[in-house]
Amino acid sequence: MLTASSPPMPIPGHIDPVPVPRNLAPRPDGRVDLIGLSKDQLRETLSAAGMEARQAKLRAKQIWHWLYNRGATEFAQMTDIAKAQHPWLTERFVVGRPEVVEAQVSTDGTRKWLLRSPDAQDYEMVFIPDADRGTLCVSSQVGCTLNCTFCHTGTMRLVRNLTAGEIVGQVMLARDSLGEWPSQPEGRMLTNIVMMGMGEPLYNFDNVRDALKLVMDGDGLALSKRRITLSTSGVVPMMARAGEEIGVNLAVSLHAVTKDVRDEIVPLNRKYGIEQLLQACADYPGANNARRITFEYVMLKDKNDSDADARELVRLLRHYDLPAKVNLIPFNPWPGAEYECSTPERIRAFSDIVFGGGISAPVRTPRGRDIDAACGQLKTAAEKKSRAQLDREAAEAAADETIEAAALA
Repeated sequence: MLTASSPPMPIPGHIDPVPVPRNLAPRPDGRVDLIGLSKDQLRETLSAAGMEARQAKLRAKQIWHWLYNRGATEFAQMTDIAKAQHPWLTERFVVGRPEVVEAQVSTDGTRKWLLRSPDAQDYEMVFIPDADRGTLCVSSQVGCTLNCTFCHTGTMRLVRNLTAGEIVGQVMLARDSLGEWPSQPEGRMLTNIVMMGMGEPLYNFDNVRDALKLVMDGDGLALSKRRITLSTSGVVPMMARAGEEIGVNLAVSLHAVTKDVRDEIVPLNRKYGIEQLLQACADYPGANNARRITFEYVMLKDKNDSDADARELVRLLRHYDLPAKVNLIPFNPWPGAEYECSTPERIRAFSDIVFGGGISAPVRTPRGRDIDAACGQLKTAAEKKSRAQLDREAAEAAADETIEAAALA
């Protein structure tokens, strides 16, 4: 008879494969990574592996607490689960973290991690510390499909969406690195999350939604939705769903106020124009003066930075009666870029006009430029590292062959 502390009866010498939930990528070793599963999915996954239903409900609650509140990475750390059950869990499941290929720290304190998935795909995340907050910039895709011409990340091809587990795993890895377990709201360094890393979050809606629900769950990571911002380049049909099903703050990559210029630098504008985009912003659930929509505006010399552009920006935001804040972003250069950054004087003049129109328009201080971690730069280091990694592995393999040949001789 099974008790609440007993593992399911195994078949000698045999481990039945555990069905992989639809929102997870299968691992090469056949085990299921529990990071990224909702509470119900966690219980269902334990049941599917052969655990009795009542026990699965209890264990799911315990495991959830250890994963998202205590930051456990091994079942052996879960002291309220019988030791006899640890091997059964370990054979079938894993508590994953992204593989860290490289971790860099900027002279300004910004941290960047180059991460690798079990299927050898690379992506990046960035942590930006400030005096009053710490912001984690999270990726949603490997690569990007939008082809924004000022953005180095946008020149990458889209490889695949990140799973919910890979998205929330970035937050958990940052917590590991910052020593912020067990999860508690007081004294955190990581206080804010922005979905502004690699990829377009609204083209990976389901996984982004599911990951952010885990981040916001009060029994787990417990980060308030007011501390989370989702950035989109303007996937208009998905914006209302984002407001209704996720409910976090919205940032919009606007970057231009005329059709011709935005068509060039944000090609998605050819599908969803400025008027459609701003109307979707006006309709965004929950937007008000206390939760303003942030408009990102990269400053490109002689492209979108004139006084006339600034006045048109004010007019558009006023016309749609938007509770708005504009972030002016000095262009971060990268090799081969066809644009230059606007001069500091031009950026200040642009900002003054927008402020004069009654709309906040601070100039964002570039962070992490020396490690290619600034806005629009999340590509160079990943590609360099991938090539360097391959070169190093090839060199190590050649050295091993030389040593082995010498030993045989």
